Amino acid sequence: MLRTATLGLLMLPVVAACAQAAAPPARPAPSGADVRPVVAGNTQFACDLYARLRDKPGNLILSPFSVSSALAMTSAGARGKTLAEMEKTLHLPAQKQLHPGMRQLFKQLGATEGIELNVANALWAQKGKRFTADFRGLVKADYDAGAFEVDFVGAPDRSREQINKWVLKQTKNQIRNLIPSDLIKDDTRLILTNAIYFKGGWALPFPADNTAVKPFQVSRDRTRDVWLMKQRDSFRYHGQKEFQALELPYAGGDVSLVVLLPRKSENLADVEKLLTPALLARLGRNMTKQRVEVFLPRFKLTADVSLGKQLRSMGMPLAFSDGADLSGLDGGDDKLALNEVVHKAFIDVHEKGSEAGAGSGSVVGSRSVEFVPVFRADRPFVFLIRDNRSGSVLFLGRLSDPVPTR
Repeated sequence: MLRTATLGLLMLPVVAACAQAAAPPARPAPSGADVRPVVAGNTQFACDLYARLRDKPGNLILSPFSVSSALAMTSAGARGKTLAEMEKTLHLPAQKQLHPGMRQLFKQLGATEGIELNVANALWAQKGKRFTADFRGLVKADYDAGAFEVDFVGAPDRSREQINKWVLKQTKNQIRNLIPSDLIKDDTRLILTNAIYFKGGWALPFPADNTAVKPFQVSRDRTRDVWLMKQRDSFRYHGQKEFQALELPYAGGDVSLVVLLPRKSENLADVEKLLTPALLARLGRNMTKQRVEVFLPRFKLTADVSLGKQLRSMGMPLAFSDGADLSGLDGGDDKLALNEVVHKAFIDVHEKGSEAGAGSGSVVGSRSVEFVPVFRADRPFVFLIRDNRSGSVLFLGRLSDPVPTR
C-alpha cells in the first residue's frame, strides 16, 4: 500500500514559541549563511504560484513565504528525480545552501524592529513511526521545528484536533480547523506545518477622522461602498503607464505594504501579468519618496485553499505519485508520498496598521504649492507585504471585491 505523507501549510498570525519533543542535538549555527539564493527562489515561486491562482475570480491572499518554507523543509527528505522536480518548481538552491539559508532568513525576520513577525514550524509524526536522525536533526536545527507524536491510524480525529488546537493557539485564535476532517487518511504518516504571524502598525497611521464611506469600483458596471482611509504625507511612489505603485512602511521601516494600482478598474488582469521578480526589483529602484495623497480601503481577507493540484501542474507531480522518493524522511522504510498541501491565509488592514497572518486613479495634483500625486485605491489592486532588508515576499494578494469593515 502506498503510504502518503500529508503536508499542511499555514499562513496567518502565528507565534514562534511552541512545545517541542526531544530531537537530535542541533548543529552549530551557520555563520553568515547567504540568504540571497533563497530569497530569489522564493520570489520567483511567489510570482509563479500567484500566476496559477489569479484566474480564479474574487479576492486572493496567500503567504508564498509560508508555502516555500514548508516545502523547503520537505525537500530535505526528497531524493533523485523527486528532489530535482521540487528544486526546479520551487526554485530552490542546492540543499547545502537552502537549509542554512532558510535558517539565517528566519533569524533575520525574528529580529525585525517595531513589529511582530514570527515564523513557526512543526512536524507531526505517526506514533511509532521512525524518521531518520539526519532529517530530524536538520528540521530541528535549520527550521526550529517542534516534533510531535500523534496517532493518525488509531485516533485520526484526536490527531486532527491536536494539530488544530496547536494552530489555534499559535494564531491567537484566528485560524480554526486548518486540517479538515477528510484530510487525514489511514495511510497518513507525517504532517509538516509552517505558519507566519505578522502584526505591524503604520509608520504613518491614517487619521481615523479622515475615513469615510466611498464607492469602490468592483467592475466597470458595479460599485460597492467601503470605508476609504485618507492621508497626505511622504511615501515612496512610482507611476507608469499601466499602474501606480505605493509603499506604505510599517513602524521601524523594515517591512512595508506595497500596492500596485491599475490605472483603470478593468486593467487588473493586465497588471497581474506584469508581476515578476524583475518588476519588483525595478520598483525597488524606481520608487522615490514624495508627498502623495493616499486613499486606501479598510479591508479583511481570508483564504482556504488546497495547492496540490497547482504544484503538480507547476512541475512536481512525482512527489504526489506512487513514484515519489521521499526516502530521506525515514530511510525508505515506507513508500512515502505527498497527499495534499493545505494553506490558510488572513489579512486585516486598517487605520493603525495591518495584521496578517495586505486602485485606479489618474494622477492629478494640487496646483497650490506643489504637485502631489493622488493614489486613490478605489478599484481592484494587487498588494504584497515585503521584508525590505532581504526582499522576501511574505504575503501576496489582490483586493477585487471588498467586504466593508468598520
